[in-house]
Amino acid sequence: MVMNWSAVCLLALALCGSFSDAQWPNYQKPSPAQPPRQKPSQPGRQEPTKQMPKDPQQSKQTFEAPLTWTYPEDPKPEPQPEVPFELRHPVPAATVAVECRESLAHVEVKKDMFGINQFINPADLTLGNCPVVAEDSSAQVLIYESELHNCQSVLTTTEESLIYSFTLNYNPMPIGDSPVVRTSKAAVIVECHYPRKHNVSSLPLDPLWIPFSTVKVAEEFLYFTLKLMTADWMYERPSYQYFLGDTVNIEATVMQYFHVPLRVYVDSCVATLSPEMNSSPRYAFIENNGCLVDSRITGSRSQFMARSAQNKLQFQLEAFRFQGADSGVLFITCNLRASSAAHAVDSDHRACSYVNLGWREATGVDSACGSCESSSFGPAVVTSVASPGVSSSGGSWTSGGGSSTGSHGGRKVRDVSESAVFEWEGVVTLGPIPIGEKVIS
Repeated sequence: MVMNWSAVCLLALALCGSFSDAQWPNYQKPSPAQPPRQKPSQPGRQEPTKQMPKDPQQSKQTFEAPLTWTYPEDPKPEPQPEVPFELRHPVPAATVAVECRESLAHVEVKKDMFGINQFINPADLTLGNCPVVAEDSSAQVLIYESELHNCQSVLTTTEESLIYSFTLNYNPMPIGDSPVVRTSKAAVIVECHYPRKHNVSSLPLDPLWIPFSTVKVAEEFLYFTLKLMTADWMYERPSYQYFLGDTVNIEATVMQYFHVPLRVYVDSCVATLSPEMNSSPRYAFIENNGCLVDSRITGSRSQFMARSAQNKLQFQLEAFRFQGADSGVLFITCNLRASSAAHAVDSDHRACSYVNLGWREATGVDSACGSCESSSFGPAVVTSVASPGVSSSGGSWTSGGGSSTGSHGGRKVRDVSESAVFEWEGVVTLGPIPIGEKVIS
């Protein structure tokens, strides 16, 4: 009985197992050695992964060709050529003559008393305390006459003769409103020995100083220079010595290096007895942005020359001395300015001279000189020039060059109307320049 129940139980268990396999036909029993399967991830979804920071990678930049640019060096002074120059000392001018008559002395003096093509003012010359009595306009001669005992004459007795001595006193007054004179004081002694004559004058004193010039560099590798030039403008003048009546040729230059083409201007210039431009006495012969007023005030032959190059500006100054100053040495200090050569010449960028009773610009744009004239100048001074049949207020004038428009970039900017002007400035001092006196025989 027990055995039968055991067989029945075993059969029941077998049937149950068959029913279970039939309900799950795809079920497979995992083998003991096979690891458990992972659940498949859903399509399109990725689990985030944590990124570890990495060290930044550095690399050295290389060029296909080596760099050849170098920082520009300061300019070295150019070797000075052998200049065919010889300092010409003035020859004593034979401009005073005396005729010793029976009871009076007749003295004749040329109006070009110093032989420098510069007529003197008759009111500045007296025979003792006696003024001029007549003037020969055709021969340009002043005539003085005096009794032997008049006009502060001095009588000297020698073994050979009686000597009546007269003194021609020349005391020049300043020209116009300027503090300068272009002839120095002079005293010429005239003696009557019947009929011997003798004229005396002091000799010029030449300073022993060594001349020097200074050059100040502006920004952006621009160098401004002032040079004394020879009469033909070909070479730098080896000597700084001048005499009254000489013409001083001065050339202003800007060395532009890596810039667009530049045009140089001389805005102002002052003459002093020392290198300090604000010392006294001082004479501003160029002012108001390029107006050379010396010829307007004194009637001299000073003028700007026609431009030979945009980066050069040449001008002539008639030699002068300060009245009452014992020293005949001058220092000239100028404010130079350079701007783009493409910018037009205007009232702020000009080089104007007073020639033949009118203002003229070095490039021919005379309209830019309209503001040079000032009521403070007073009436125009006309200085006669000792040329045969010629009486004028200045030298010859040659116009040339031209003007253009436009502007280019630079360091300093000034707003002019609707365009921008890029400019560079520098201050240059030239000297000492000894100005000697003329000798009268």
